[in-house]
Amino acid sequence: MAENQPSQNIHDVIVVGGGVNGCGIAMDAAGRGLKVLLCEAEDLASATSSRSSKLIHGGLRYLEFYEFRLVREALAEREALLRNAPHIMWPLRFYLPHRPHLRPAWMIRIGLFLYDHLARREILPASRGVRFSPDGPLVPTIQRGFEYSDGWVDDARLVVLCAMAARNHGAQVRTRSRCVHAERSADLWHITLHDDLTGETSVHRCKALVNAAGPWVSRLFSEALQRPAPKQIRMVKGSHIVVPRMDIGDHAFILQNRDGRIVFVIPYEDDFSLIGTTDVDYQGDPAAVSISTEETAYLLEVIRDHFRQPLNAEDIVWSFSGVRPLMEDESTTAQKASRDYSFELDAKAGSAPLLSVFGGKITTYRKLAEAAVDSLVHFFPAAGPAWTRHAPLPGGDFGDHQQLSAELASRFPWLPAQLRQRWVRTYGTLSLEWLSDCHSLEDLGAHFGKGLYAREVTYLVAQEWALTVEDILWRRTKLGLHLAQIDTRALDAFIAETVARKPGRSPCPA
Repeated sequence: MAENQPSQNIHDVIVVGGGVNGCGIAMDAAGRGLKVLLCEAEDLASATSSRSSKLIHGGLRYLEFYEFRLVREALAEREALLRNAPHIMWPLRFYLPHRPHLRPAWMIRIGLFLYDHLARREILPASRGVRFSPDGPLVPTIQRGFEYSDGWVDDARLVVLCAMAARNHGAQVRTRSRCVHAERSADLWHITLHDDLTGETSVHRCKALVNAAGPWVSRLFSEALQRPAPKQIRMVKGSHIVVPRMDIGDHAFILQNRDGRIVFVIPYEDDFSLIGTTDVDYQGDPAAVSISTEETAYLLEVIRDHFRQPLNAEDIVWSFSGVRPLMEDESTTAQKASRDYSFELDAKAGSAPLLSVFGGKITTYRKLAEAAVDSLVHFFPAAGPAWTRHAPLPGGDFGDHQQLSAELASRFPWLPAQLRQRWVRTYGTLSLEWLSDCHSLEDLGAHFGKGLYAREVTYLVAQEWALTVEDILWRRTKLGLHLAQIDTRALDAFIAETVARKPGRSPCPA
């Protein structure tokens, strides 16, 4: 393993952490003209940011805990995000079945009124009361409820698109690069990265360091910075299960449980339903988190309490768990722990600043990133103003799915409708990067199954930092749900060959 001398280039900002907050901060800072390096120990969105409930939402239940500022901010962000990324985000209508012994109707009406009016709405319709048909999917005892709007998001792709936007503004993005040491020397930080691909270490210098390591934010202090963390986080595990598409229509459901928690049931990838989440305090390595039998039983019980359709553990086709790095606010239960965020700025006179990010949620990632960079720009007088609120993410420069799908159908009439639909909602106009010179399905190259062709894989390796089968099937796409229909051995060999041809870093020999 080789060790390099410090790079002669000095970055303005180095961001540690390739989740939604880290990539959002890198994007914002790079767009203001700062020289940025983002490092991530694994793949982008490989932890918490790809294991959410896939929702852009204000957080209806947070109103019960009086988090009005957080809900207001999230509601305002919801509309901005839906505009900026129409390929990976879209409106979703929710049913909330009323169970009067859990929450009275007046309480829910007040909550929904606040939800409708705390922030300006332009895209999403208001809430309303509904009556459920006796022949519908719910158990006969549930006859009334409410309907309201929130949004869907492909969480992992959101992270990748933020990293791409950062790169488009000049940032360097290094995945599989672990920050193993960080040392402040007067007005500069010296950051040592270990490259898991080449086995090499390298030293990079910067004027400001951002710790956006998510569940590892406090651990980075003890392991790399070698100092006590100014704050601790509360790690809360949220688990989800995926089952074949339930016969409950196109709406999502938000279900109340007798313990006060709520569970979402969301249409997922056309053929499936996503059910979650749980709230369980977690100790241990965030990378080793997984769903427990108790959590599985809990989610299935909530479903049985609400729906006629029987659902058992044998129906589960996939499950995933993530660790949310919440602020430690001494709440009695994980459910009540705040989803807000805070910053800790260490900026003594004459020394390079360190900004650490604690907490946060996907819906407020853009606002968090903007506020984080705002707190740093006085160290960089030449930095530009905030810019991301009205800036489309890469591939999001189009009107709606129908319009873009019709354009692709006109230009590429040979493209199967199902494949065209997946590309529209995954890549938006980025799909033209490999489609523009194609004239037939054969031009897309080898087919690995379920509409995954060589051209798409080559693009993902070249442009989106994909290096493994897992990167492609579970984060860049969700085709891992169809593993039985995909030749993963051929795909793995093709990825390895494509990575080997890619300029720059290559895997360390065994």
